[in-house]
Amino acid sequence: MLNKYPMWKNIMVVLVIAIGGFYALPNLFGEDHAVQVVATRGADVTATTQSDVSAALTAKGIGIKRSELENGQLLVRVANAEDQLTAKETIAELLGDKYTVALNLAPATPEWLESVGGSPMKLGLDLRGGVHFLMEVDMSEAIRKMEEAKIADFRSQLREERIRYAGVHRTVRGIEIKFRDAETLSQAERFLKSRGNDMVFSDISSGDNVVLLAVMSEAYLKQIKEEALLQNITTIRNRVNELGVAEPVVQRQGAERIIVELPGVQDTARAKEILGATASIEFHMVDEKADVAAAANGRVPAGSELYQRREGGPVVLKKEVMLTGDHITGAQPSFDEYSRPQVAIQLDAKGGEIFSNVTKDNIGKPMATLFIEYKDSGERNPDGSVKMRKIEEVISVATIQARLGRNFVITGLTHSESQNLALLLRAGALIAPVSIVEERTIGPSLGAENIENGLQAMIWGMVVVLAFMLVYYRAFGVIANLALCANLIMVVGVMSMIPGAVLTLPGIAGMVLTVGMAVDGNVLIYERIREELRAGRSVQQAIHEGYGNALSTIADANITTFLTALILFAVGTGAVKGFAVTLMIGIATSMFTAIVGTRAIVNALWGGKRVKKLSI
Repeated sequence: MLNKYPMWKNIMVVLVIAIGGFYALPNLFGEDHAVQVVATRGADVTATTQSDVSAALTAKGIGIKRSELENGQLLVRVANAEDQLTAKETIAELLGDKYTVALNLAPATPEWLESVGGSPMKLGLDLRGGVHFLMEVDMSEAIRKMEEAKIADFRSQLREERIRYAGVHRTVRGIEIKFRDAETLSQAERFLKSRGNDMVFSDISSGDNVVLLAVMSEAYLKQIKEEALLQNITTIRNRVNELGVAEPVVQRQGAERIIVELPGVQDTARAKEILGATASIEFHMVDEKADVAAAANGRVPAGSELYQRREGGPVVLKKEVMLTGDHITGAQPSFDEYSRPQVAIQLDAKGGEIFSNVTKDNIGKPMATLFIEYKDSGERNPDGSVKMRKIEEVISVATIQARLGRNFVITGLTHSESQNLALLLRAGALIAPVSIVEERTIGPSLGAENIENGLQAMIWGMVVVLAFMLVYYRAFGVIANLALCANLIMVVGVMSMIPGAVLTLPGIAGMVLTVGMAVDGNVLIYERIREELRAGRSVQQAIHEGYGNALSTIADANITTFLTALILFAVGTGAVKGFAVTLMIGIATSMFTAIVGTRAIVNALWGGKRVKKLSI
């Protein structure tokens, strides 16, 4: 029978539109101002932490809309931005530096809707804003690392040249190289100067102290700072990619600062923790001959250093670094046979060779994994920069059972720490520590007035199109209008379901264009039906031929536009990519609603019936 859909097809149409509407529903509930708390450095967020935070906020007179403890993270929702800032300061003061406390905007989606995967679509910085971090690079640490590298170079170069020296040390003035006599100093100075012009050498001998001072040249200092900034920007970009943030902004500001903007980010605490983290690892042999009690009282053997274990208690390690994190090429969090967290490490060829040789010679001896990170001390250096505090902890001590190669595991971490460490090692280490000197959730960058104008343009455009279709096509116009509304709902629903989709202001333009293309499909169908009726076809034949003959034209126009949008998505960035995503989704949903959706309604109203006249 002409113009009759089977029951399964009608159910499919209703189901698809219902699913789109269901997943579009969370966008109606808005967002809450919130503060997020995540534990770091071995701490845990527990129900006790939750109750302590609630009590502290209540004492401050801050109303809590909802407090949620899930997956080791605490999210406290408050009424407004003012309460949010006060709550953050209160919680940070209460919990201390073992916790990351960050501002957040949390969806106000009901729990029953969240439980089935419902979440609002992510908006770009120009519509919803996001998280803004201003990060400062600790250039003094970058210079210190380079000076340490230079000290190692000087020692090896002088040994190779068989020039005897009494010691090489880093001081406030620079790198001091001590010799036994002036003649050896002159020989060393000539040799080191011939190796490059990065350092400026001067004889600062006095009396029996024969000392050659090496200071970095101004050009070399500038180069170190520039490379530190650029490498940190690259590393932070890698970390942002690991976080899966869509359309991020990572750019330099001045000589020592980096701006990071993350649109639509929900887990701001994790973003802050990962972006600002400077975690690295080193492997040292345990000094078994050292007296730990004596070392704890200040009598540390030469060539060794005292550290603290994470689980408590001192341990003496040899200063010589067996291996650093620079040779790590891969890191994945996993669990051992007892379900304890661990990180599986893969080394490059050079690192594997070094590690193999070292472990071969130390089978049966204990080896320690030293975890190093830098934290903001809350103080400032004389030049106004943030003063960083270096934290070193031994996270594991294990006996070397056999010769190790390019693959091994690190234990002694919590589950969250193993995930974070693996992420940091994969993304690369920061060449110098960074501190977050400014953090805020930012509002629409194009201004509320521009956003309002864009939304008004879309609304009035819709009104005009709906009115035209209603007047010009009468009953069929009503069907087309229902399809248009369903199309917009489905676009919003699909955008909400896709994790990486972000709606920007150009994306709204893509939605407006989608409305136009959806109307175009209905116009082609309806005009074809009119032509068939004028040619003397029956109502049922006219509907059947109208939909059938218009299909190829609609498909051609939409497929070519879809391919164009796909190219824009592949080569474009930022706003262009946001426009392309919305347009591709809109084309797919408009074809469904204009061809399948309207046909289902037309078939239900007129299909298989004796109809002499259509309202079209």
